[in-house]
Amino acid sequence: MVSWSRHFPAIKIRKGRKWEMTNIRDLLAQNIKKYRSALGISQAKLAEKVNTSTNYIGLLEIKRKFPSPEMIERLAFALGIDTTELFHKELTSKDAIKTYRKAALEDIQGAVLQVFEEKLKDLDKEI
Repeated sequence: MVSWSRHFPAIKIRKGRKWEMTNIRDLLAQNIKKYRSALGISQAKLAEKVNTSTNYIGLLEIKRKFPSPEMIERLAFALGIDTTELFHKELTSKDAIKTYRKAALEDIQGAVLQVFEEKLKDLDKEI
């Protein structure tokens, strides 16, 4: 079996104006558990739907295994989502507020700096 996490250890997710590395295995494990719980099904029921063992689903959710592309498709189908949703990272409201606040402050600082630079140029012309 190919170890995908070794070849693709992390993806970059834009957070504000900086890129933050997020581990694919972490995202997959969190999202499998999140969508499975939202459906109210057990690991055993999900395993039955994708034709695998309960132990394997458990290992995915604790990040000890990484599924093949075919298994990713089967998991997404069983969970009623698009395969890309298994790798989607949502910002918590606290993270979102922090990110937007930081971006807004950077934009304001940039605008203020631009105004000051324009005023200094105007003053230089007068001198």
